Amino acid sequence: MDRLLNVMALLSLALIVMVLSSVRRAHIRVEYSVAWLVAAVMVFLLSRFSGVLHWMAWMVGIDQPSVALLLIVFCLFLVVFYRFSLRISDLKDANIELSQKIAILEFKIHSLHHEDRHS
Repeated sequence: MDRLLNVMALLSLALIVMVLSSVRRAHIRVEYSVAWLVAAVMVFLLSRFSGVLHWMAWMVGIDQPSVALLLIVFCLFLVVFYRFSLRISDLKDANIELSQKIAILEFKIHSLHHEDRHS
């Protein structure tokens, strides 16, 4: 179990470094990085504080804390992915609305040019 906890701690630290590096290089917006940072910090803390992990495993009814950690990691990232799915849906709706507005404006511009030629 200690090996898995150490691996999870290293992976979470790597994720934190990657997210902070991406924010610094402006590859990811700060508001989106927060969800990843919170998830990574939670995984790191759970992998370092085995007492909390044992308690959480007991609360869920799992005998092995390492399995509980993997379940918690899965749930954390599932929440992150859900949040991003909501955001993507909002962006798609906004994109459709913007495309429709552009099409209406192009139609109006084309109509105005057509009227100018016939007058």
